[in-house]
Amino acid sequence: MTTLAPDTFLMCAPEHFEVAYIINPWMEGNIAHGDRLTAQGQWQELVHALRTVARVDCMPAAAGVPDMVFTANGGLVLGDKVILSAFKHVERQPEEAHFAAWFAARGLQVLRMPHGLHFEGAGDALLDRGSDLLWLGYGHRSELACAPVIADMLGIEVQPLQLVDPRFYHLDTCFCPLQGGYLLYYPAAFDVAAQERIAARVPSHKRFAVTQQDALNFACNAVNSGKHVFLNQASPALNAQLERWGFSVSQIALTEFMKAGGAAKCLTLKMNEPRPAQQVAAGNGLVAEPSPVF
Repeated sequence: MTTLAPDTFLMCAPEHFEVAYIINPWMEGNIAHGDRLTAQGQWQELVHALRTVARVDCMPAAAGVPDMVFTANGGLVLGDKVILSAFKHVERQPEEAHFAAWFAARGLQVLRMPHGLHFEGAGDALLDRGSDLLWLGYGHRSELACAPVIADMLGIEVQPLQLVDPRFYHLDTCFCPLQGGYLLYYPAAFDVAAQERIAARVPSHKRFAVTQQDALNFACNAVNSGKHVFLNQASPALNAQLERWGFSVSQIALTEFMKAGGAAKCLTLKMNEPRPAQQVAAGNGLVAEPSPVF
């Protein structure tokens, strides 16, 4: 009997974490208002919880890059390849060299976007958990032009979704694919066309539209490992829905990181994403309008 290897997540301790600049609405009013000791305690609680079901590897923290704690933004890993992020904001661009070195030291083939094309890794690129599909959020950080590039690099179908609410600047703040093809999402974060594409690909009994309050509590910014979901906070209704789908829910306060616009998913990068069971050859994933797929 084959036993699957446990999920492996990359994290980075918040030794240098602080809100030092403003590059998203969550940071406004929070510069120098963080509590690093509280942040370290919240981060350790998340690590401890994840290690009950998965493996956690930690990369060294570095001075001058306070947002490197949000490892989800470092790149997109699939099989033995990683597409390195190309950050939009100059404040985060120094992180790229740290992530590239870490990935290369672990034997991953490090791929890079064409010069000038912004892409922010697994913050905006999320694998569907029920089909051979990659969802790509664009409009705030990553660019639509990344879609065909990713399709060519990884040989996977890419479905772009336009983000329209600046509070949900990365896809993983408002969209959470779960094992078995289930989905949590906040529809108002997307344009109408994106909402229609989601509805066309995910059947109604497998998707749940969270309330604005759950969205603002970063309930969609959740980590899923097997039948376990780890998140900052969920309403009783959302918690009940996850339990109906067969998931156990762990709520871990991550309020210090929300001051910078991140929570559980932002703090982790899945490192052992397997190749899809049936790969979609690059350039062969096109479908009829109005659902552009790369």
